[in-house]
Amino acid sequence: MELSQLRMFKTVADIGSIARAAELLHCVPSNVTARIKSLERELGTALFFRDGRGLRITPAGEVFLDYASRILNLAVEAQRAVSPTHEPSGPLRIGAIESSASGRLPPLLAKYHALYPKVSLELSTGTWSQLLDDVQHHRLDGAIVAVDVERPGLKRTLMYREDLILIAAQSHGPLQTAADLHGKDLFMWPPGCPYRLALEQWLLRHELTQKIVSIASYGTIVGCVSAGAGVALVPRGIYEQYRDNAGWLGYEFDDLTCIDNLFYSHAHAARHPAREAFVALLQAEFETP
Repeated sequence: MELSQLRMFKTVADIGSIARAAELLHCVPSNVTARIKSLERELGTALFFRDGRGLRITPAGEVFLDYASRILNLAVEAQRAVSPTHEPSGPLRIGAIESSASGRLPPLLAKYHALYPKVSLELSTGTWSQLLDDVQHHRLDGAIVAVDVERPGLKRTLMYREDLILIAAQSHGPLQTAADLHGKDLFMWPPGCPYRLALEQWLLRHELTQKIVSIASYGTIVGCVSAGAGVALVPRGIYEQYRDNAGWLGYEFDDLTCIDNLFYSHAHAARHPAREAFVALLQAEFETP
């Protein structure tokens, strides 16, 4: 079993096509087919179902894919650990919740790319639980999420504290107290979002029962507010991103809980210069210790 075989298998599993995988791997499809069949003979089981609709991974293939991914990641880590150069380079896979990916990270990603052009940075978004699962299983090198939880094998570092701001179209009139929300629809991310939880707790403290419309997109939430359809709670990063092009006003309340955003990485991963440089840049930008 060779790393090149595992790399071919993972590429086919991710894409679902031998022809497209061959293009990415810069080889002919027959070579990919032969190497996968050789791997299946060695393992004594089929890794893919082959039918007229193409390839579909088998249950055994799903299990093997997890191990193959971990082996390939460990190979990269081993190479980094003994590399004589200290300059960050190679792949860096970062995950972030949408509020970070859309609001805080874009200028920092541009700065990081200018500082470390040899790093191939990939950014993916998802829910906080999905992102932490991906870090635990080495599918991500690190992730920024807005929850502070214990996860086996993970360590976390505070990156920044996010203020929360209520936004409403000018036609709604000023929001001076929580009671001014009475009768207004609220747009918020679905249950499980830490910002939504902060809003629900704030409403509860003020004994308000409001209809909350779940929308899993800040762009859509801002669009609804701009159209005068209701009110929303957004993190400051999103507020600053959209405020110059929106027909709404922002309102801050002292008793709205700030939300910590933390960077999670694997506690036992080998040295990763690209990740370490990324964390250092974020800490310098947000002035965290």
